[in-house]
Amino acid sequence: MGATPVLAAALAGIPSGIQRQGAWAGRRQVFIRFAGAAETAQMYTADALAREITRALGRTVYHSVCVTGRDAFGNADFLAAALKQLPEGTQIMADTDGQRPEALAVLHPYLTLVQVTIDPPAVAPAMEHVVATLRSAASLGRAHAVTIAGTDEASDADYLQVVEQVHAASEATSIVIHPGPTAERGVLDKRWSTLMEHASARHRDVRLLARLSGPATMR
Repeated sequence: MGATPVLAAALAGIPSGIQRQGAWAGRRQVFIRFAGAAETAQMYTADALAREITRALGRTVYHSVCVTGRDAFGNADFLAAALKQLPEGTQIMADTDGQRPEALAVLHPYLTLVQVTIDPPAVAPAMEHVVATLRSAASLGRAHAVTIAGTDEASDADYLQVVEQVHAASEATSIVIHPGPTAERGVLDKRWSTLMEHASARHRDVRLLARLSGPATMR
């Protein structure tokens, strides 16, 4: 029999901060942040990551741990090996683009909330994977949410199309709509109350929130 392989992944760090968007916006979290292509990265083994997170949770009070960053679900085995070592009762949120629904088969025992973040307008192939992710989370009994991270280019039809597809995937999804950057910096006009009227007619659990900003926030 061969030795068990050492599971490792490149992380941009394990910072703490305030969640800036989505269903747990405003919550104080420890972030497991996977590195993007242009980011400085450090390799962590699953055991080393679990030790670092456990130490952080022991020093002060956090609401939860957030898994985020580039293609986090592409490291499902690494994550599972680390997350299963965290203290019992630790709340864990995964913030993902929803493109790897198959990863939930490995990760769902360790996750409290599966959050899919979408930048509208969303193209059909990507939404098919998002829908599969939400259906998988629902079938596995995991709480699930969608964050529509608004852009200045997105139309009302773009937002509503996402809401309709999310509703078809799972009526239990919590949807948070964030306006585009220009709207968030100013005063919300009647467009947003009209959009929320139409969105709420399509899905019961929809909220409109401004994203938090500043050096204390993280995603």
